[in-house]
Amino acid sequence: MYLDGRFRMPRRPSWPMRIAGIAVVVAVLAGALVVAALALWLVAALIPVVVVAGVVAWAAITWQRWRAARTDGRRQDLFRP
Repeated sequence: MYLDGRFRMPRRPSWPMRIAGIAVVVAVLAGALVVAALALWLVAALIPVVVVAGVVAWAAITWQRWRAARTDGRRQDLFRP
């Protein structure tokens, strides 16, 4: 700051500092892209697991309903032992 209260204009960074700043920005963007790609890959890898779990759950509830229907109404509530 000058004696009269004005602020001094900062110096422009040198060429190596500008290049380093651009390199840091590019590195951060590349890292973010890698993290996003890994997250997308993980979600895509879990889709078959979720589908198989859904099929197993559907088969289990269908089998339980079939068993409950075979008992001729002796057991009223399907989910109570």
